[in-house]
Amino acid sequence: MLFSMSFDGSFTHAMVQELGQALTTGRVSKINQPYANEVVLTIRANSHNYPILLSANPTYARIQVTQIPYVNPPVPTNFTMILRKYLQGAILKNITQVANDRVVHLQFTSRNELGDQQDLLLIIEIMARHSNVILVDGAEGKILDAIKHVGSDQNRYRLLLPGAQYINPPKQDLTDPFAGPRPDLADTLRDFPNQEVLAQTLQHQYQGLGKDTVAALATALHQPGDVAQHFRDFFATFDAPQPTLTISPKGKTSFTAFPYPAEGSTQQTAATLSELLDTYYQDKAERDRVQQQGSVLIRVVRNELKKNRTKLKKLQRTLADTENADEYRIKGEILTTYLHQVKRGETSVSLPNFYDDNKPLKIALSNQLSPNQNAQKYFKRYQKAKNAVIYVNEQLKITQANVDYFDNIMAQIELAAPKDLVDIRLELQQGGYLRDHDHLKKSKKQRRQKVSKPDRFTASDGTKISVGKNNLQNDQLSLHTAKRTDIWLHVKDMPGSHVIIHADNPSEATILEAANLAAYFSKGRESSNVPVDYLPVKRLHKPNGAKPGYVIFTGQRTVYVTPESSLVEKLADN
Repeated sequence: MLFSMSFDGSFTHAMVQELGQALTTGRVSKINQPYANEVVLTIRANSHNYPILLSANPTYARIQVTQIPYVNPPVPTNFTMILRKYLQGAILKNITQVANDRVVHLQFTSRNELGDQQDLLLIIEIMARHSNVILVDGAEGKILDAIKHVGSDQNRYRLLLPGAQYINPPKQDLTDPFAGPRPDLADTLRDFPNQEVLAQTLQHQYQGLGKDTVAALATALHQPGDVAQHFRDFFATFDAPQPTLTISPKGKTSFTAFPYPAEGSTQQTAATLSELLDTYYQDKAERDRVQQQGSVLIRVVRNELKKNRTKLKKLQRTLADTENADEYRIKGEILTTYLHQVKRGETSVSLPNFYDDNKPLKIALSNQLSPNQNAQKYFKRYQKAKNAVIYVNEQLKITQANVDYFDNIMAQIELAAPKDLVDIRLELQQGGYLRDHDHLKKSKKQRRQKVSKPDRFTASDGTKISVGKNNLQNDQLSLHTAKRTDIWLHVKDMPGSHVIIHADNPSEATILEAANLAAYFSKGRESSNVPVDYLPVKRLHKPNGAKPGYVIFTGQRTVYVTPESSLVEKLADN
């Protein structure tokens, strides 16, 4: 099996060692399933709580300790209930890897309802879209439940359904590299002197080597000296890892258990493999979860944007048509002046245009109307066009405001953490854009749903800073929570968060730090030199009937900053 990802069998080997050292003999204290394909078991070991993420996400499948916060669904899933029934309070006896495959067994012991001891296996299979988390009865080998049910229509080789016998994934006829090199290693190296070809050959001989691992192995084997010793040394490093994040010259990131050769790349290290994965996946997994959980919101906002942009184009075309209004007035006035020269029954007439040096102007007529009625018809068309201009300009203003509003919401969804979607959903419901879906039946409790709290940060000098992550939070923060003397910040002319410095006379450094937060939590996150306006809260004003998050202001000053994620993390940690 070819791996293109970094979480290959060898990385799994290192992770199993790390988890085993920290967690063995720990007790399961909490079980949650925050996302469809992901379970978090909190294990209490050595007076410390370790949240273990078992992810069967098709793109980001993995096992690790995670410190990334998550939000639980209001109702636990069936799989969560089964896990709680069997594993709540269970002791983790051992963590093992199947050969050098990406299959990890967590062996638990617990007491059943009768008080008898029972052995249980929680198995995670890290296999891209076939990834799964399966609970198995240790004595009988029967599946108690799986996070994804796989029937015979999907897989003839093995069923992954409650009650079925658990069968291991098909075994590969390859050598486990941690058992040492094959006797023909020196011959392989001699037969395939090209490093790339050697890497491909090794990948078909040894189990669980991803592309990056096998490329690093081929480089190591090409060094002068004993080739078998190089092989053993390379795999021994997985037992004493130096977790490494590599950023390529093109900005692509990858993670490895220790530094692999990478020309022109920058490398950062982490204290543990789990911390490394949190750094690597934080944004990627968050984006993915937001896309999954916010799919309905994204669809609604996209539709509203499309509808309003189409309307905007139509209105602009109508406005262009009404620019002929003056022409109708002129023709009406000329006809009125020269009525005596116009005969009934004519379809057109040429008359001197006194607005243009009396040059002849051809005017179309209706042969069914009298000369006076034809003139009145032009005046009516003029009046209609003039009225249309007023109406169209009003509609243009409203429609442009709608486009800006939904652009702003789309930017908020793009920057949101999963927990921030709750308020955005509520706002769209309150605005009548989101019909109640089955899982959001109207109830008194729902209608009285509280707006969540803004994110809190602390400037280097200890000043408190709040950041609203969506329109409802922004309104609450800027118009109700903040004092009139606090300082309000927002990126100039683009969607972004409202930021409040809770002080009336903050230092220049604090203003720059808060401006950095405003730029980071805005559409300008990837830009450099982002303009940020700031002013006292008392200069803010919300027009009557304005949409959530919309304010107008005067007397602002502007600073320019380049958003830095490291600074944002530092201010959050403060």
